[in-house]
Amino acid sequence: MRESLRLKIIKVCDDKVEKKGTNVGLSFYAFFANKNDDPELLMEAAEWWIKTQKLDHFEKALKIKEIIQSL
Repeated sequence: MRESLRLKIIKVCDDKVEKKGTNVGLSFYAFFANKNDDPELLMEAAEWWIKTQKLDHFEKALKIKEIIQSL
């Protein structure tokens, strides 16, 4: 996974937890704008989420951040 995506995921997780608390869930779509302006990056995130990590559609932001930081 490219470093820019790792950093973006961590930032989004931090922002969501700050705004909605430690129990907040999210999907990989949370890391992207509503328009598909970078399909390669979106597919990279989707593959990591679905194929590599075998995560459910929604997961806790803290769990995602922990996984990303362990890479």
